[in-house]
Amino acid sequence: MADLSFENIIYKKEGPVAVLTINREPQLNAVNAQTSSEMYRAWEDFRDDSNVRVCILTGAGAKSFSTGMDLVATSRGENQFEGGRPVPFGGFTKRMPIYKPIIAAINGYCLAGGMELALACDIRICTPEARFGLPEVRWAIMPGAGGTQRLPRAIPQALANYMILTADQIDAETALRAGLVSHIVPLPELMDKAHQIANTICERGPLAVRTAKEAIQRGLDMPMDHGLAYEDVLLTRLMATEDAKEGPRAFAEKRKPDFKGR
Repeated sequence: MADLSFENIIYKKEGPVAVLTINREPQLNAVNAQTSSEMYRAWEDFRDDSNVRVCILTGAGAKSFSTGMDLVATSRGENQFEGGRPVPFGGFTKRMPIYKPIIAAINGYCLAGGMELALACDIRICTPEARFGLPEVRWAIMPGAGGTQRLPRAIPQALANYMILTADQIDAETALRAGLVSHIVPLPELMDKAHQIANTICERGPLAVRTAKEAIQRGLDMPMDHGLAYEDVLLTRLMATEDAKEGPRAFAEKRKPDFKGR
């Protein structure tokens, strides 16, 4: 894909790791239609660039990951459409399957569509100041970018129901106890921790990582027996690769594996 330039996001690739930053700090990184369109193009690039293996999603500044849909723009009649066709909120919350890992580095408010963006990621870490919530019903709308489906799959359903139906928020410690995030990290260390996780993933077999993510994502939509059968299909495909032979060979020879992604 040709070089990409954006107004509302910053998208950089640093070796095998991409970083996508929602860059609307004065608006608490709220997402309007243009931002969703720009994110869509960045996610397409991440998905299709074979040299990039992990993406970190974060928000500009120290206060907010994202507060979700830009309601000021929405009140003026703006919607999430581009060229007559719907663009998924944030570019990837629907109709954008990506089987590469995405890490959410949550630096503050993670509300409404911002929380739905985080829920669409595979690994979530946050600062102690982070706040999580789906406040849409307070404004007579509902979580429509995957929140009603992903949150009950990510945390106990009783807590998910409470958050969605009351619009109440939870703090970082509650999110950690519920399993919504895996780590709480001071803000100055947040991106270092995200890169540490990304680099660890990059040391693993790239085809194995992508295949495992595909098994997780697609399996969640299947009954258990269908998911197990699909896992067998993916495992058979994976075991025929060069990397799947290199891994056990490197283990037996007590050396670091040299994965080729094929």
